[in-house]
Parts: sequence; C-alpha cells; structure tokens
Amino acid sequence: MAKKQIDGDGLDIPNRIKALPVKRTGPIVAAVIVALLAAMLLQGLITNPRFEWNVVWKYLFNENVLEGIKYTLLLTVISMVIAIILAVILAVMRKSINPVLRGVSWFYIWFFRGTPVYTQLVFWGLFAVLVPRIGVGIPFTSIEFWSIDSQSVITAFNAAWLGLALNEAAYLAEIVRAGLEAVDPGQTEAAKALGMKRSMIMRRVVLPQAMRIIIPPTGNEFIGMLKTTSLVNAVPFTLELQFATTAIATRLYKPIPLLIVACIWYLVITSILMVLQSRLEKHFGKGFDARPAGARGKQPPLPGKTEGEPKDDITKQNEATFAGMTA
Repeated sequence: MAKKQIDGDGLDIPNRIKALPVKRTGPIVAAVIVALLAAMLLQGLITNPRFEWNVVWKYLFNENVLEGIKYTLLLTVISMVIAIILAVILAVMRKSINPVLRGVSWFYIWFFRGTPVYTQLVFWGLFAVLVPRIGVGIPFTSIEFWSIDSQSVITAFNAAWLGLALNEAAYLAEIVRAGLEAVDPGQTEAAKALGMKRSMIMRRVVLPQAMRIIIPPTGNEFIGMLKTTSLVNAVPFTLELQFATTAIATRLYKPIPLLIVACIWYLVITSILMVLQSRLEKHFGKGFDARPAGARGKQPPLPGKTEGEPKDDITKQNEATFAGMTA
C-alpha cells in the first residue's frame, strides 16, 4: 500500500526547511503524575485490609443482592417508560395553542421539579392514609359507581415506580421540549403546505428529527434513574439493591464491603447502559454527522475524477444545488 504523501514530497525545492516537531513536555509530565497517582490509589485499594475484599467476593452474587438488582432494574425500566410517555405529552401540551393545556403542563413541571424526589416518595408511601379509597363516580357529589381500597392498589412497589415516574417526567418534558424547538420551523411549515395535520406533523416530521437531540440527555436521565431507585426506602420499598446490601451490612456489622458490592453492581449496569446509549445516539444521528470541511484535495474525488485531479468543495456544491432548487 502506497505511503501517504506529505505536501511537497518528491519535488526539488531549494533550501527546503526541515521542520522538527515542537517538544511538549507538559503533557508528558502531567501523564506521569496522573499515572503515579492512579497506581498509588489502586495499590491502596488492593492492600488495605479494611476493605475486606474476601467479604466483597463472598456477597457479590448473594441471592438477596441479585434479587435487589432485579427490582432495581424493574423500577428503572417501568419508571422511565412511563416518564417518557408523560414527558412527550407534557412537551406537546407546552407547545399547544390551548392556554389551559399550556398552563396545566407548566404547573406540573413547576411542582415536580420544585419539590425533592425523596419528599414525593414519602407522600406516595402515605397515599393510603390520605386517600383511603379510590373510586369512580359523579364529580362533586357522593354518588359512586365503583371504589377500591387504596392499599390494595398503591402497594409499596407501585408507589415507588409511580413516584419516580411522575418526578422524572417533569425533567424529561423539558428535554423533549428543547428537542422539539430545535427542529427547523420550516419543516413544520412545509408539512402544513402538504396538508398534514398537526398530530401527523409531530409524529412523522418533528419527533423523528428531535430524537437526535433528545436521546443523549434522556440516556443520562436513565442512568440517573438507576441510582435514584436507592431512595425508594422512603416509601418504604425494601427490595432494591441499595437496601438489600444495607440489610446484609447491618446484620454482619460490615458496611464498607457491602457498599463496595453495591458500587460494583451499579458500575456494571451503568456501563451497559452507557454502551446502549452510545448505540442509540449513532442510530438517531444518521445523516447528521459532520462532513470534513476544508480546502480542495482534502475530500474524496467526485464521480469521474481521479486522485490527481482537483476536487470540488462540498460546500460550493451544496450552494449550487440549493441555488438550482430556488431558481
């Protein structure tokens, strides 16, 4: 395979300057310091007997810990799915022409973003005390067609995912709204000119383009939700990962090894989610990747051109194309 030529190679240029690369000692010194600190930290983690790594490995695959992982993932997935659905509805309501819908959406986002998630989870844990029965009937009257005991519906598990989902929907709604507003208004105008309805424009034109902007922060929120599940003991729900490891640590009087167990599992799950997030970003970013901009000769040859011929700048080509379309 031919070696890539540098500009001017092979030409007889008089008094050619042999330029040497500038020595950059700063990055090398910084890398050595960082590597030394990392080695010291790793050596301290391995050799410190107080971490009790034998206890860590013993309880890493404990049945209670694995059960906690299952419920943590279950809470995360259910909460995020419901939160995403609510967030899309709230974001569309924020952009509605109806002032009532805009006001309700604004109030929801204001309330759930303005109060701590822990406080909201405590509230949902006490929901059966505040509302003993849930019924369906004629509003503002005592006529009731159907009712059920609140405790049989709002269980600890249901209260946990409900509190997490309602809180997360407020944050995701702002992410979705930002993604929708980032789409060029010309896309909506063109769709209206074709006779498309507002719902179809949102579903077929705006949302698919907004996903490129919505996916990265939503992935971060998904990872954050995984760790927020550790707060559901406020409900109280006592089967998720953090509570499971804490219960074992309380029984053994060994909090540090069990905290490390929880950290290891959270890191493993988070790493998998980060990989999935990266794949989703690449999928929804198709067609939006930045093309190499630059001078002639820096880009692949156009059809009918060879490597030795000058290439047309992609920017100029696009300008000619758009000029032809508007002519």
